[in-house]
Amino acid sequence: MHWLSLWSAGAERKTQRQEHLGWCKKRAIEYVDAGDVQQAYASMVSDLGKHPETREHAAIALGMALLMKGYLDSQTKMRDFINGFN
Repeated sequence: MHWLSLWSAGAERKTQRQEHLGWCKKRAIEYVDAGDVQQAYASMVSDLGKHPETREHAAIALGMALLMKGYLDSQTKMRDFINGFN
């Protein structure tokens, strides 16, 4: 296999991951905008689980800890948290 083919396949997977992550964020932000920060987090986690490269994202556990400790208790904080995913 040629190195260019390998590079192209890697770039395509990265693009697919980025597109999926953007979709996850968009759906979660809809809940934030509706004032439901807990459902925003649940939506983000659920949607991350639908893609092999995001299903074990490190921020999932971090978000749960922050949510349970009350650090993601406002729309602004949850929006910033969700937008920080990469």
